[in-house]
Amino acid sequence: MLDSNLKTQLKAYLEKVVHPVELVASLDDTDVSKDMHSLLEDIASLSHLITLTVSTERDAHTPSFSINRLHKDKGEVSIRFAGIPMGHEFTSLVLALLQTGGHPPKVDEAVIEQIRQLDGDFHFETYISLTCQNCPEVVQSLNLMAVLNPRVQSVVIDGALFQQEVEQRQIMAVPTIFLNGKVFDQGRLSIEEILAKMDTGMEQRTAQKLDAKEPFDMLVVGGGPAGAAAAIYSARKGIRTGVVADRFGGQVLDTMSIENFISVTETEGPKFAAALEQHVKTYDVDIINLQRAEKLIPATKDNPLNEIRLASGATLKAKTVVLATGARWREINVPGEREYKNHGVAYCPHCDGPLFKGKHVAVIGGGNSGVEAAIDLAGIVSHVTLLEFGAELRADAVLQRKLHSLTNVTIHTSAQTTEVRGDGSKVTGLDYKDLKSGEMKQVPLEGIFVQIGLVPNTEWLKGTLELSRHGEIIVDARGQTSIPGVFAAGDVTTVPFKQIVIAVGEGAKAALAAFDHLIRS
Repeated sequence: MLDSNLKTQLKAYLEKVVHPVELVASLDDTDVSKDMHSLLEDIASLSHLITLTVSTERDAHTPSFSINRLHKDKGEVSIRFAGIPMGHEFTSLVLALLQTGGHPPKVDEAVIEQIRQLDGDFHFETYISLTCQNCPEVVQSLNLMAVLNPRVQSVVIDGALFQQEVEQRQIMAVPTIFLNGKVFDQGRLSIEEILAKMDTGMEQRTAQKLDAKEPFDMLVVGGGPAGAAAAIYSARKGIRTGVVADRFGGQVLDTMSIENFISVTETEGPKFAAALEQHVKTYDVDIINLQRAEKLIPATKDNPLNEIRLASGATLKAKTVVLATGARWREINVPGEREYKNHGVAYCPHCDGPLFKGKHVAVIGGGNSGVEAAIDLAGIVSHVTLLEFGAELRADAVLQRKLHSLTNVTIHTSAQTTEVRGDGSKVTGLDYKDLKSGEMKQVPLEGIFVQIGLVPNTEWLKGTLELSRHGEIIVDARGQTSIPGVFAAGDVTTVPFKQIVIAVGEGAKAALAAFDHLIRS
């Protein structure tokens, strides 16, 4: 199952296992079971502390395997993989083996203690796809909780393999988390976010701590590439620097492949985001994660500090501010879209595409992202209908040629999507207007992937500083906004060409301009 290079790498990792670990497999006579058995045999052969047992009893999820700790003093571990954790989930498997085997996790001690203090029985089931870049963080968080607390169980289920179960539970987006049989949440979550949902008093305690923080010389709002660059350039000046973000990494976390960041030939969004965070942490920067900014209160003569009010109720103060809140997927804003979000309406074809195997889906948008999505989905689903509002596709010629070569793709240009239809629980089709003939048409389908660009995250700034008609923060050549001492950078601004490499440069420039403002004020 594993090639020689991967075996060599895995063997080196498994040398960190210090306690005996048992893999217990529930198998049948399918090809997937054979592949799983081969994988587990390979793993067991790489460490004398790992053993493999094939159970004579079938688990509710078959094929699957559990990872058990054979160390009496450390307590039980309940981690199960229903499916073969390759692709993005291979790292989740390796971490589960290491942590079950006694290798310490790289998590703050306060988080570890909070997990150990959880009171109750928690049975988590996480539905994932192996192509989802958002799933591993959720899987790894819940698995770690199962390692640290014997009352937590974590079952990871490959939705593409257990498709009947996915349909019964009406799961149309990954990751989807069930807790004790009920939907807990959907989408990317950090371990801190999961704990916050389980500990309702945590937000208030955190807000009190944030209110008590001393004012920053420079506060960066946003943790994407622009925010990370601004924080590093600020910290290098030796001034008190903070970063507040609702999720560090920003939109990069939802990016499948990055091939145009100079000096990095190819990487994936979550890996790039993790590298950004690690770089920032090498400096004396106060990173305040999982906090959403709700209001900017500019400095005045009577109050020389800018204030950022957070959704939690806390307020942070700073002499200068760099706004780098980025952008998010643009919605089509038609009836039914929000009602069926995560129930057939999706925005990430890499994450959710495998859940629609063999089905009819639509892609809305004829730019590069839309055409790329249609090409990827065509290899999974039975048929793709692509709808583009304009008279012709806007994607690069090479992508258009590939798209036109596919036999299971139908393309409609001059097509305005007017409504998403459903049966109350899931998508059943969409309506669109043929802009050439004026005729209204319907397309029966089971999934819709929206790929029509980005919208800046500036709703919370309206009426405070000057925005463009598209909602972007208007900045000058130095990143200065209409408010002295408040700067902005990245996709949230009027700077053209929304690219990671540009955002990084703009973040650095805004921080340098903010520092210049500080020393001259």
